[in-house]
Amino acid sequence: MNQSMSVTKRNGHKERINLDKIHKVITWASEGLKNVSVSQVELRSHIQFYDGIKTSDIHETIIKAAADLISVDTPDYQYLASRLAIFHLRKKAYAKFEPPELYQHVLHMVKLGKYDKHLLKDYSAEEFNLMNSFLHHCRDMNFSYAAVKQLEGKYLLKNRVTGEIYESAQFLYILISACLFSNYPKKNRLNYIHKFYDAISTFKISLPTPIMSGVRTPTRQFSSCVLIECGDSLDSINATSSAIVKYVSQRAGIGINAGHIRALGSLIRGGEAFHTGCIPFYKYFQSAVKSCSQGGVRGGAATLFYPIWHLEVENLLVLKNNRGVENNRVRHLDYGVQINKLMYERLIKGEDITLFSPSDVINLCESFFADQDEFKFLYLKYEKNLNIRKKHIKALYLFSLMMQERASTGRIYIQNVDHCNTHSPFDPKIAPIRQSNLCLEITLPTNPLNDIKDENGEIALCTLSAFNLGTINSLNELEELSKLTVRALDSLLDYQKYPIIAAKKSSIGRRTLGIGVINYAYYLAKHGVKYSDGSANNLTHKTFEAIQYYLLKASNELAKEQGACPLFKDTTYAKGILPIDSYKKSLDTLISEPLHYNWKTLRENIKKYGLRNSTLSALMPSETSSQISNATNGIEPPRGFISIKVSKDGILRQVVPEYEHLKNNYELLWQMPNNDGYLQLVGIMQKFVDQSISANTNYDPTRFLNNKVPMNQLLKDLLLAYKYGVKTLYYHNTRDGSEDAQKDFIDITKFTNNNCDSEACKL
Repeated sequence: MNQSMSVTKRNGHKERINLDKIHKVITWASEGLKNVSVSQVELRSHIQFYDGIKTSDIHETIIKAAADLISVDTPDYQYLASRLAIFHLRKKAYAKFEPPELYQHVLHMVKLGKYDKHLLKDYSAEEFNLMNSFLHHCRDMNFSYAAVKQLEGKYLLKNRVTGEIYESAQFLYILISACLFSNYPKKNRLNYIHKFYDAISTFKISLPTPIMSGVRTPTRQFSSCVLIECGDSLDSINATSSAIVKYVSQRAGIGINAGHIRALGSLIRGGEAFHTGCIPFYKYFQSAVKSCSQGGVRGGAATLFYPIWHLEVENLLVLKNNRGVENNRVRHLDYGVQINKLMYERLIKGEDITLFSPSDVINLCESFFADQDEFKFLYLKYEKNLNIRKKHIKALYLFSLMMQERASTGRIYIQNVDHCNTHSPFDPKIAPIRQSNLCLEITLPTNPLNDIKDENGEIALCTLSAFNLGTINSLNELEELSKLTVRALDSLLDYQKYPIIAAKKSSIGRRTLGIGVINYAYYLAKHGVKYSDGSANNLTHKTFEAIQYYLLKASNELAKEQGACPLFKDTTYAKGILPIDSYKKSLDTLISEPLHYNWKTLRENIKKYGLRNSTLSALMPSETSSQISNATNGIEPPRGFISIKVSKDGILRQVVPEYEHLKNNYELLWQMPNNDGYLQLVGIMQKFVDQSISANTNYDPTRFLNNKVPMNQLLKDLLLAYKYGVKTLYYHNTRDGSEDAQKDFIDITKFTNNNCDSEACKL
């Protein structure tokens, strides 16, 4: 190479190339790391030098070279690549490696319109200087490479047209903390800011995408999940569509309950016309969902819910199917099918399910959620009524069709509406649960809107966070983490804005939170227990008892200070009923662990002082936020020791925590022989979790005859989940990479009443 060649620096100036600088940067990035080689990175770079080459291009090439070396045998390359990426990112943001002082940075960013101007009104220069002393910019070096790229792509403020970066991670963490505790008294708010900053910047608490990307900016909508219920009128349908657009544009995932919409052929306007049915309106909702890209952070997405007994259900179940034409498909929504015990009983007994249009059966929709005894009474009554339009269909055929489509698309979800209401923090007679959200872990009351300004409607929002189980050495740590998380998220409810009055009414009235976990697979590996063999059951029971106990205690203590949430009376908590009172008792055969905490005193304190928050727990997928924390996804077993995710920056590889020491302890997804152990664990978690859980079912066709997953296996797992009190089922995963692979895995002829698993069928 010609040593007289020049390079173009980031500021546009040119200087003679200096290979020693490149070597020094890679050497710096490799300090303290094991099994990494500076020379290997240099050799793999294969930089094609030319006169005037940009230093930024050289840096990006080196980063990619280091990232390509990440493997299970050399996991520390993910940190070498990360440090190089952090160096590159800071150079882009600040034109130097060292970040500026916090106050000067905030002044500059407010002037640019990137940060909320209220930061400068809420805090003095002196307070910013104190916050600056809390900062540990060296914590940037604890990110993995995949985490840095996710931060850069989704969370750090940037110009999404030019790619210009405005901040680095520690500013993100400290300013989120400052915003969330801005309404606290000056005498103690900096203490909370310091503690919360330390918890989130050391990955003990994980925050979701809307908070990470939005808090500190002028945009003030940070709820991850929005639940919108649609009534059976054009006004309600239009209001639902308008609400979808408003919330999709502000980064929220949407749940839509459209089960009230009447079926095709129903009479309207006294018989003047026939109703067009559900599908045209589902298409309308799909257009609303896809109308916004959520600020370039993530694409709009929604799950739409309907009951299994809807007259159009056969057509609705195939809406995602690749066969058919656009007129009878709505492929860009996901779907949640609502089921209850009576429907399962019809399946087990080999009986029919009777389908109705909701408009023809008064109060059937309402009782389906609010009162199971009334639903059964009305359902049997309407079945006998010869004047009501209906269709009888074999329960086995209908369930098989549903499970076939679930297997084929992976995204036909399940909501057990009776469990959602009988094991709920809400009194179903007052505030029934009629739907879930995009990811099937939020179960909150809703009411249809008649127009976008309807004060009687209710849109449910939920604000999320998660504990990183992998960072916890003692369950006692959860007490302080619960206090911080509950206080921060509760403050956020007042800090954010509400574009729709029905959402503000619900959020301020109910103050619902959904706090979950990440890194569960690592947590199990650390304790030497596995998903599939029952060895993790007692540990899981003890852990989730601690989580729910400390969350309730934190919310109760906050209620003593600031008052219970205004609609606390709508909860079962107000009656002294706790999750440990209403769980499925079939779980008792799976565990030998007693309750360890003082639930009696907590129950009395809740009855006396109330709770600041109607709900506190929900277990979300947390795929991206887990990656930021160098953690395994939510509660899921990893598919491999290296997770591989494709982004616009290429393939991102991340090695499971402590692979070298724990590789024999991890149970990978496809090592699990079946879903039994996993569903047991989900049921045990659900005993304590007051909302729901994003739980998946997983199938390896090679374990079955002719590489086909038999229908009796799918239905057995569905019944087993119901038996253990599981409220919702999220993805159906099949071990095959091709898009069309799942279509042949189902044999719906092999399920009969006689080969139903006897234990699973005991509902």
